[in-house]
Amino acid sequence: MSFLDNLENNLKALESREEKDPAKQKEELARRESDRQAALAAAPVAEALKSGPFTEKLLIACRTLGHRQRMMVRFTWLESTLRLEAKDRRLDLKPTAKGVEAAFYENNELKSQQLLTLKEDPEELATQWLSAWVSRNEQIPEVPRDDLES
Repeated sequence: MSFLDNLENNLKALESREEKDPAKQKEELARRESDRQAALAAAPVAEALKSGPFTEKLLIACRTLGHRQRMMVRFTWLESTLRLEAKDRRLDLKPTAKGVEAAFYENNELKSQQLLTLKEDPEELATQWLSAWVSRNEQIPEVPRDDLES
């Protein structure tokens, strides 16, 4: 018997021991059930996020604000989560039983979170998310036209 065969047999034996452990089986079953219940409770909110007017207005507002600032706003659906990305910023909208959890990231670091009911103004959310670039752009001094001609 080679070393690899022996190693494979040992790994299989360890896996079968873990599968037979009743405490771990109960924990796994409880975790699966709680995940299922959470998904069922969030299902109506997820459907409203995917097909409601809030999302359409939010995407239009983000595209418009991004265009003004010369940046592309990309959106992606990850299961039931809507992810918006622009440069080094990200906004994740994740449906929960209580509403939609909005998580604001900058450089992959969580900056803030808030709970939405999808009754808010989507343009305000887009402005809140993209406002850092507006303030950065306002800080850049504008060169007078007379200086450009000389």
